[in-house]
Amino acid sequence: MTENSILDVAIIGGGPGGLAAGIYGARALMNVAMFERLGVGGEAAKTDVIENYPGFEAPINGFELMMKFQSQAERFGLDIRYEEVIETDLSQPLKKIITTEGEYLAKSVIFSTGSHHRHLDVPGEVEYAGKGVSYCATCDGAFFKDMTVCVVGGGDSSVKEAVYLTRFAKKVYIIHRRQEFRAEKITMDIAKKNPKIEFIVDTIVEEIVGTPERGVTGVKLFNKVENRKSELETDGVFIFVGMLPNVEVISEEDKKLILDEGGYIKTDVNCKTPIDGVYAIGDVRAQSKRQVAVAVGDGVTALMDAEGYVEKSFH
Repeated sequence: MTENSILDVAIIGGGPGGLAAGIYGARALMNVAMFERLGVGGEAAKTDVIENYPGFEAPINGFELMMKFQSQAERFGLDIRYEEVIETDLSQPLKKIITTEGEYLAKSVIFSTGSHHRHLDVPGEVEYAGKGVSYCATCDGAFFKDMTVCVVGGGDSSVKEAVYLTRFAKKVYIIHRRQEFRAEKITMDIAKKNPKIEFIVDTIVEEIVGTPERGVTGVKLFNKVENRKSELETDGVFIFVGMLPNVEVISEEDKKLILDEGGYIKTDVNCKTPIDGVYAIGDVRAQSKRQVAVAVGDGVTALMDAEGYVEKSFH
């Protein structure tokens, strides 16, 4: 392997943070490659409307915004490799990245691997996945035109997804295990004013029921305060109960060094992990704010620090 074939920076994951890092790295004429197994954009590309990203006065579709990121990155010559990373070894000065297509060495690595939806782990969830059970309202909402659906979760994303689903569904129930919601006040105000939305609080989903022919037909509920069981008829169940970091590609030995108790990657103010030359940005990073603008800032911060690290350590 020649010196030129060794990457200055390997970016794993093509979300907004990874793309921002790629833009800065390519513009600085570094030997940088971004590895993405599917398509760029991450969770942001699945978001129907983004209205708080600076510079866009009007709301913009998440996929459209991410395509603009990609076009800008490619204009600077970012090398985007559509290969799935299956393993990394961060133990040596030159980090090893193993993909479905081969092996690469890199002087520094930026993890932009994001996170994925947490499951309820109740009966019926796996059986009816794709048959009424969904984790993406913008992906599947249109399939539920004039139907009844329920959203499970109490965070900002769950309430926003419920509001989005009212475009299609005739009725949307929001089921939350607590009385208080974690959603922003403006999000809650919008939801409370929507006549299609009804809140079911202090309640957990115990089972998702249905038939092989129809798919989901209802959910079995348990009100923790009233100690009461009930069943709710619904055609769809949209689950938004938190996220889990995507860290499967990190070796067990390296995980011991860089993961916190929640499984997220620990970083300092420069997005640097406890391993020299290794960075984490966006939703996979501990204390992430889960915002596109924050991920972009992370990406720029990590890339600029990595640039200094590579210059100092390998030249």
